[in-house]
Amino acid sequence: MLKDFVKLETFLTVARERSFSKASAKLGISQPAVTQQIKFIEKYLAVKIIERKKNGIKLTPEGEELYKIATRLEKEIHSAEKDILKIINKEMTFRLGASYTIGTYVIPGECLNAMSKTIHNDVNLSIDISVNIIEKLKERKLDVGLIESPVIDNDMIYREWIEDELVVVSNVQIPKILKTEELYNYRWVCREEASHTRKVVSEVFEDLGVSCKSFEVVSEVSNTTAVLQTIKKSKKNTEKPVVSIISRHAIADEVASGDLFEARLRGYTMMRKFYIVYSKENKHNAYVDNVVDYILAGRC
Repeated sequence: MLKDFVKLETFLTVARERSFSKASAKLGISQPAVTQQIKFIEKYLAVKIIERKKNGIKLTPEGEELYKIATRLEKEIHSAEKDILKIINKEMTFRLGASYTIGTYVIPGECLNAMSKTIHNDVNLSIDISVNIIEKLKERKLDVGLIESPVIDNDMIYREWIEDELVVVSNVQIPKILKTEELYNYRWVCREEASHTRKVVSEVFEDLGVSCKSFEVVSEVSNTTAVLQTIKKSKKNTEKPVVSIISRHAIADEVASGDLFEARLRGYTMMRKFYIVYSKENKHNAYVDNVVDYILAGRC
């Protein structure tokens, strides 16, 4: 019998993602495990519920009926979880970790307040580098992390969140599109070797045949805030401006007000994804689910 909801949850995820591989990533289990659970349901019901197609999957008529039933069950389970949480009335502080760019410039204070009301508990935000956030999640010192790079760990579940673009920034007007040879016309504030931003930039610079080491480097700094402070406090020099590469999220207000100026590299768009990450142990944790759903819904 289908004694628990895990297999039906797998079926719902496959149906919604229209893909076994995407369902695997979302559930934090291997693709063979997803296939095995679907086969179990089909064997138990003695009907085929999913057909594989070149562009994804399609539910059979029996699969469509099962989807309706499983959706009703899912709603009842979620409703019951909320009622149980009310009975428990557990007082806790939800521990959210974020990388420097996300914690300082992407997650506003009002978002944390609204998130706190959603889960009926306080939310504490701690800011650190992505690698440390993963370690704190493993040590159960954090409940959910928001990171700039998928620091792969098999004990974690990673959910794609939003895209971020890296741009060249200066405190004086520079061309909006920069040619490779023009990169040598500036003084650079570079990120430290361990920085994920530096890794993304290095890949692009490698294609261009340049590196941060080949520029006139003013300083190497550890985080986005340090980059901004260095750029802002630098003497405005139109002959040889001080520049760096930074997230557009971090300079949106300054660019809009005309205090800072942004540029892009000709032929390159430096994009990266931000991720929501949490331990597989918390896959069915109602508090974690509420926070993850809240963030994915774009309320932050």
